[in-house]
Amino acid sequence: MKFFFVSILSLFSYISFGQITYKKKASLLGSPFDITVVAKDSIEGNIYTEDAIAEVKRIENLISDWIPTSQISMVNINAGIQPVKVDLEVYSLVERAIRISKLTDGAFDISYASMDKIWKFDGSMKKMPTAEEIKKSVAKVGYKNIILNAKDTTIFLKNKGMKLGLGGIGQGYIADKIKELLQSKGCVAGIVNVSGDISTWGKQIDGKLWTIGIINPMNKNKVFATFPLEDTAVETSGSYEKFVTFDGKRYSHIIDPRTGYPASGIVSISVFAKQTELADALATGIFVMGVEVGLDFVNQINGIDCIIVDDKGVIHASKNIDLKKYE
Repeated sequence: MKFFFVSILSLFSYISFGQITYKKKASLLGSPFDITVVAKDSIEGNIYTEDAIAEVKRIENLISDWIPTSQISMVNINAGIQPVKVDLEVYSLVERAIRISKLTDGAFDISYASMDKIWKFDGSMKKMPTAEEIKKSVAKVGYKNIILNAKDTTIFLKNKGMKLGLGGIGQGYIADKIKELLQSKGCVAGIVNVSGDISTWGKQIDGKLWTIGIINPMNKNKVFATFPLEDTAVETSGSYEKFVTFDGKRYSHIIDPRTGYPASGIVSISVFAKQTELADALATGIFVMGVEVGLDFVNQINGIDCIIVDDKGVIHASKNIDLKKYE
């Protein structure tokens, strides 16, 4: 689940030099959706934002495992039975997700949906699941058992009971597709927030860059850094409100798909990249890796930066981010 630890700044509608800033909010994908565009007037602004909402719904109907008729649901239904032909768009997204799974050594894995839901974060858990229960819960998880056929654009889940869930990459993909669509229609600037996945292009009508503020979830009343975004994406997610504590150790609702144990050590992470899709997927992987391994991982990848808040409220940044510069 994504949490809004990012506050968007400078998004109030106003008019300047024949342009306006037009903003629309909606509830999509089961979460808040915000889009702001620069347009010549409110009519054009409304067209752009309605096009964006239509694009969200189009992609959702392709990749959501909550929609029984989606192509991903068809893949899941046919797990262990037969390959399913999908659109090239869906095939390519799954192919890229598998690449990120390899890159993160399985810390990110779209077959996480195969996990048995043995962890409860609604206050009902009174004791840890047993080691055997935890091991069994991830028995069907494994991106290496997703079989792709490029010639026929088919996806086959090798084992019965396997499921794909694109929640950890799909929202970022949608943000990128909205940006691509609106740019193709002549929208010169905008910022879209798909449940914490933020993509930007162009500049505000006063010539300034879009700006986001990063909040420490341990102290929600204070923005500790503001960042200008120039054709950049950022994804922020966290576990501040969904976790359990056993023997003094905090376990987040984000589960390591390799082990079945909840990730620990991080309460929020913001990942900066050129593509929201990549930021989205890497945020999940880094969350699972933990502070030390996650930062080391990010520091080896060009064009990727991150800010991590650990479970003690300490803020960590990758090597290319000087937090003092953005305070």
